Amino acid sequence: MVIAVTSPSFSKNQILKNELKKYFPESKFNEDGKKLEEEALIDFVADAEGLIVGLERITREVIEKIPNLKIISKYGVGLDNLDIEFCKEKGIYIGWTPGTNKTSVAELTLSFMISLSRNVYTTSNMLKNGIWHKDGGFDLSGKTVGIIGLGNIGKELVRLLKPFKTTILVNDIIDQSQYYEENNLIEMEKNQIYQESDLITLHVPLTKDTYHLINKETLSQMKRSAFLINTSRGKVVDEKALKWALMNNIIAGAAIDVYEEEPPEDKELISLPNLICTPHIGGNSFESVLAMGRSAIKHLR
Repeated sequence: MVIAVTSPSFSKNQILKNELKKYFPESKFNEDGKKLEEEALIDFVADAEGLIVGLERITREVIEKIPNLKIISKYGVGLDNLDIEFCKEKGIYIGWTPGTNKTSVAELTLSFMISLSRNVYTTSNMLKNGIWHKDGGFDLSGKTVGIIGLGNIGKELVRLLKPFKTTILVNDIIDQSQYYEENNLIEMEKNQIYQESDLITLHVPLTKDTYHLINKETLSQMKRSAFLINTSRGKVVDEKALKWALMNNIIAGAAIDVYEEEPPEDKELISLPNLICTPHIGGNSFESVLAMGRSAIKHLR
């Protein structure tokens, strides 16, 4: 089979490249490391029978230009960039394993929580500019954390938070009352979580119901001392509303790893002193890259 690997992250990992070529010698890789879009994407995948895709948008229009396509194997966990219904219609298999990067994303989220709470990021930047400002923030331990979305990553974060003895408020569309009880979690409506949490973290897929879940209205419900964290999907947060909230002290700060457009074009937003921003590295730890890559190869096999 001819396999086209569109993901730059997979394509630059020599371990994964070697493992894939052992089973599929006719594999080709996105060696340039560029985000493949539209015509460039179609040109790259046109002769493929199988794809390994990361965040690249595999739309109906793209699929129609790949006549021999049999399988799309997901390198990662989110499926919002694939036209799943059209794949079903065409008999194209989607290889996907949930939770392959859960520890990586949950650990980044925890690091954001500590950095925001203890002013690690802001005081570090001030010191680099010659300002000695001693403000150690507050302890994460004992605070109230709101988790919206209790899938694999949300549950992994619950596990990591246990030593901090936080009060954890949760909301998910699926009834998980037994899990909540076993882990001393308090189920609440989202508006209550916005109002009561010291830190709010999002772990939901991007759907029509979660698009701009965080907006001016929801941000206005949060404590002025609260922090928002998004390591899920960029379009879950209205970036214009977030910029407004950060610039006007509606909330104390935020940390985001994902953006409405990637790379982000709003330089004013990413330059704000009370925003930690990382380039979508949540699922990009060494261990996570291997786990996601090997999962994608397994589905192809």
